[in-house]
Amino acid sequence: MKFERISEGTPVSATGIRARRGAVAWSAGRFAEESVAREYRRRGYEVLAERWHGRGGEIDLILRKDEEYAFVEVKTSRCHARAAERISGRQIARICQAALEYCGRLPAGLLTVMRFDAALVDQLGRVEIIENAFGMN
Repeated sequence: MKFERISEGTPVSATGIRARRGAVAWSAGRFAEESVAREYRRRGYEVLAERWHGRGGEIDLILRKDEEYAFVEVKTSRCHARAAERISGRQIARICQAALEYCGRLPAGLLTVMRFDAALVDQLGRVEIIENAFGMN
């Protein structure tokens, strides 16, 4: 087993380092999602779901304002541009599929007014919301 030293003293296995990085990434992701949810609330949206799981995939945030639903992908990176680059076409397809599944359960079904936003969070915690980032209204 390979060991690395994080600081003077106790050696840490590569598995331990990966686990620690994963925990840090998870915490950063939760912080980013909470920051984005706060911003949407400030704009008058109701947060309906966080990390909603459907058969098609996961949606970070599902929001509603009046009769419009917003399905939001939250990405973090050093800068907003780099965060935006991290949204793949495959991920977009999964989010859209999951959103269709979610709307299929609503009274208006697939006629529900919806959009797909990207919420980008940089290393300083600044939030940039791009409405209709990968969908059509």
